[in-house]
Amino acid sequence: MQALLDHIAVAAPNLAAGADFVEHALGVRPQPGGAHPRMGTHNLLLRLGESTYLEVIARDPAAPAPSRPRWFELDRLAPDSPPRLATWVARTDDIAAAAGACGTAGQIEPMTRGALSWRITIPPDGSLPAGGAAPTLIQWDAAPHPAAKLDDLGCHLEALQVFHSDPDGIRAMLDAIAFDGPVEVHALPTGEAPRLLARIRTPQGLRTLPAG
Repeated sequence: MQALLDHIAVAAPNLAAGADFVEHALGVRPQPGGAHPRMGTHNLLLRLGESTYLEVIARDPAAPAPSRPRWFELDRLAPDSPPRLATWVARTDDIAAAAGACGTAGQIEPMTRGALSWRITIPPDGSLPAGGAAPTLIQWDAAPHPAAKLDDLGCHLEALQVFHSDPDGIRAMLDAIAFDGPVEVHALPTGEAPRLLARIRTPQGLRTLPAG
C-alpha cells in the first residue's frame, strides 16, 4: 500500500466564485471539468503537476439534489459563503486497505465524471475528515491520471501545509496509509479550527492559496 497527494479541493458556493478565488490568489483561472451525477456537483480544474491538480467544486444548480448529503460539506455552504481551500485528497493503490488503516475516512463509494471512474471515501454525513486536515482517499480505476489531460498553465504545487490541533494524530494517520508527498503538518492551539495553505509555483512566481 502506498499513498500520494492527488489533488487539493476548493469548496465554493458556485463555480464562478471559486474560479475568481483561485485567479485572485494564483493569477490563473481553472478550466472546465465536468459533473458528478451521484453528488449533484460539478467542478473546475487546474493542473499542478503530472499527477496533481487543484479542484474547485460546487453544487450543480442544473442537477437534481442527491438522496444523501453531498461530499466536501457543500450542503453547509450558504450562497454567500466565501470559497475556501477545504481539504485534500490522497491517491492510493489499495483504497480498502488504506481506509481500514486510516479509520476515519468514511465509506468507499464508486464515482464517475464523464469517461472517468474512481472509488473515493465519503463520510455518510458529507463531513471532512479531521475538518479537512486528514485526506479523503481515492483510487483511480484507469490510467492516465486526469491531470495529464489538463492544460499546463505553468503551475506546480510545492507544498501543502496542514494546520491542526492534533498534529501527531494527523502524522500517525498519514504513516498508517504509507503517505509520501509534499505535505507539512503544523500544530494549532487546542480548539482552533483546522486550516490548509498551499504553496504553488506560478508563472508570476511563488503564490499561496489562500492568498496571504
